[in-house]
Amino acid sequence: MVKDKKLYDLLGVDPSASEAEIKKGYRKQALKFHPDKPTGDTEKFKEISEAFDILSNADKREVYDNYGLDAARGNAPAEDASNPFGGAGGASGFSGFGGGRGGAGGFRSSGGFSQADAFNIFSQMGGFGMGDDGFTFSLSGGGGGFGGAGGSPFGGAGGFRSSGMPGGFGGAGGAGAQRQRPEPSTVSIPLPVALEDLYNGATKKMKITRKDQSGTREQKVLEVNIKPGWKSGTKVNFANEGDYQPECGARQTIQFVIEEKPNPVYKRDGNNIKMNVHLTFKESLCGFDKDVTTIDGRRISLNRSNPVQPNTTTTYPGLGMPISKTPGQRGDLEITYKVDYPTYLTPTQKQAIQDNF
Repeated sequence: MVKDKKLYDLLGVDPSASEAEIKKGYRKQALKFHPDKPTGDTEKFKEISEAFDILSNADKREVYDNYGLDAARGNAPAEDASNPFGGAGGASGFSGFGGGRGGAGGFRSSGGFSQADAFNIFSQMGGFGMGDDGFTFSLSGGGGGFGGAGGSPFGGAGGFRSSGMPGGFGGAGGAGAQRQRPEPSTVSIPLPVALEDLYNGATKKMKITRKDQSGTREQKVLEVNIKPGWKSGTKVNFANEGDYQPECGARQTIQFVIEEKPNPVYKRDGNNIKMNVHLTFKESLCGFDKDVTTIDGRRISLNRSNPVQPNTTTTYPGLGMPISKTPGQRGDLEITYKVDYPTYLTPTQKQAIQDNF
């Protein structure tokens, strides 16, 4: 049983929430209380961000669950022997930690989580693009950014390095080692793309709002060249194009993640394309002659003179998606016949079926 539920309540999740549920809860609350929103609340926004900062880190979440918020911040009383973060020279050997943000433990002290930290987390999670399908993105609302490409907000002095060890970790005597400059963080932004564009290839112009070295907001248009055959999950990186991060001396990396938009006619299955052709009950029994249009605009003639069973599938090799790793090759087109059975038969029709079948 957790010691304190406050942080979970701030995100609107249960203490048993999964990582995905915690992220979802953060997105919902952060977009609601962001200071730039009509429903914004600066202090609430900071509290929500600190809650996510702690609960999204497995180690700090365990400390919070067992010992409470002060322990997760590194402020547990030194005499509390049960808390491994309690004081210098604790039983778990944390005395070698150098000065973190606001405290002598490895974690921040009370009040050490700033409004800038809150904006940095919001930026790292995609900014206002977290819940939007549009193509204009604001990368941040505050100074600085995350310290490491993995999304840790402890990249500054005394923070966590990409290796996972606290930046202030000293040698055997506890002396602070020379800190390395952290790598710029990576901001991932979903990029919805129509199936036709994934088939043919396309260029998408994405307008982003970012911060320069002085903290001034500016806009820039990035061009994403979609290659034929790309799949959902494909990542396109633009190094040094995001917010300027003073602690890194460079800009963030912008990463667009391809997401396939649903198509009302065609469905992708790996490198194959599937589509349904609907037949009347009469056509399924007596045959038919009709044309269909493929995703690249060509017309295929379909005809049958014999009965067609429901859900019969016909494969057309080489008419599917381009295979990006094998130029010149394509998957297959799979056409499945769906029979629309009548919902009502007259007595005469019923008699005709009984007489002939």
